[in-house]
Amino acid sequence: MPRALWIIIIGMVVNVTGGSFLWPLNTIYLHEHLGKSMSVAGFVLMLNAAASVIGNLAGGYFFDKLGGYKSIVFGSGITLAALIGITFWHEFMMYTVFLIIIGFGSGVVNPAMYALAGAAWKEGGRKPFNAMYVAANLGVAVGTAMGGFIASISFELIFVSNMMLYFIFFATAFFFFKNISEDTVASVAVSKAENKLLTKENKRGMTALLILSTGYALCWIAYVQWQSTIATYTQEINISLEQYSLLWTVNGALIVLAQPLLAKFIKRFAKTVKLQILIGLAIFFLAFSAASVSTAFIGFLAAMIIMTFGEMLVWPAIPTVADSLAPKGKAGMFQGIVNSAATVGRMVGPLFGGILVDLYGMNVLFICLLFLFGIAAVTTILYDRGLKKEEQPNTMSF
Repeated sequence: MPRALWIIIIGMVVNVTGGSFLWPLNTIYLHEHLGKSMSVAGFVLMLNAAASVIGNLAGGYFFDKLGGYKSIVFGSGITLAALIGITFWHEFMMYTVFLIIIGFGSGVVNPAMYALAGAAWKEGGRKPFNAMYVAANLGVAVGTAMGGFIASISFELIFVSNMMLYFIFFATAFFFFKNISEDTVASVAVSKAENKLLTKENKRGMTALLILSTGYALCWIAYVQWQSTIATYTQEINISLEQYSLLWTVNGALIVLAQPLLAKFIKRFAKTVKLQILIGLAIFFLAFSAASVSTAFIGFLAAMIIMTFGEMLVWPAIPTVADSLAPKGKAGMFQGIVNSAATVGRMVGPLFGGILVDLYGMNVLFICLLFLFGIAAVTTILYDRGLKKEEQPNTMSF
């Protein structure tokens, strides 16, 4: 991989490690420490995600217009300021306000990071996006392992640790990303005439991306339940906070360590992007079916392991498709759209799950989640129907 991409990957690891101290525990903190209902907790997380949707779209636009360096420094600066605030003031109202600001700032950063990675190694195909995905999950593994332990001591230390790590990310971006931005953004610059309107083919690409992104959002509505309703449910059936955090540690570690196995699987059984996503969706269905009948830690551990293989197939595929479909000079916009789709799922998911659990219980929730994966499979089958054969991103190399 190019040196520039390694720098971006290091920044991604630090960024996600800091965030992983807090995000898996937000629902637990709101519900158990601040005394709010599941529905209220879901609504607060929805506001955080809504701000992130706006940030995703803004971040993609900023990347195309200003470049990766300014976009990432701006977004990370806003997030760092909010994290400083939440470290000292986390009563319910202030907690909510700071989470909204954090959502917007981190939303600006994410599509810019992915677009910058794709520009840094344009000929790498799927590889830069898979590397970013692995980097993010390495951060999850480290962050949740440390976060669960620190939270068992004090939630105050969680806020402090998150703030300190994000400061390191901000400093990394500020001092090391500038030259990367200058080297890579110039290579995707376009003239004003070229940039006025998408061509007919590019409009087809946008339509295809929106169809696929719809299914992507539905998958995230289901996936985010592990961080909200399922997280609280595990506490109710006497699974400890440390054990719950261990689930995410296993998730992140498996994503990093199982890459060679995944590469061989894709090469043999999932030679097209569509088939790869469909296999991943089938694995998601199996994982949530297992979770729906689990009543002990070992059951949820098995479900998490199964689910991890599903996300390893699905999650990196989506930004790769976005990069393949993006017209010249619009990589940021297309990455912003897929990041927004994921964030919409994270926004709707906690409220959706919280209301269903409050009204009907966990069994009905799991049935609905399985139905969402079925719809996502349909959108995956249909998304590229309007594309010319040569426009379809059929292979995903490692």
